[in-house]
Amino acid sequence: MLTLQRRQLAGHDILLARHGNHISTMRVDRGAGRVVALLDDGTTDSAPNVIFPGFRMADTIPSVLLEDWRYLAIATGCWTVFTGLMFAAAVALAGLNGNPDLAQLLASYPGN
Repeated sequence: MLTLQRRQLAGHDILLARHGNHISTMRVDRGAGRVVALLDDGTTDSAPNVIFPGFRMADTIPSVLLEDWRYLAIATGCWTVFTGLMFAAAVALAGLNGNPDLAQLLASYPGN
């Protein structure tokens, strides 16, 4: 089930438990899946972001968009092409009919 909530990074909690107030800054190394902390004495420490490697974190709106952007782009493109074809078919049918009232109705419809 898709739950759209902010992800809690396990690495932040682990580093806070280890070092408490001695952490100057923390950053997320997404490539390595770790959180890296710079301590007051100039040393660094890191912790993994997941407690169990096979555990799937809850999805967020940005993570869904990041993972599924290709699908969303293809679906949007297909829908745009389909809409354009339907509009072209309506214009062609209005032109083939020979009834000027139908062509005028089609031309004035978006203006309402």
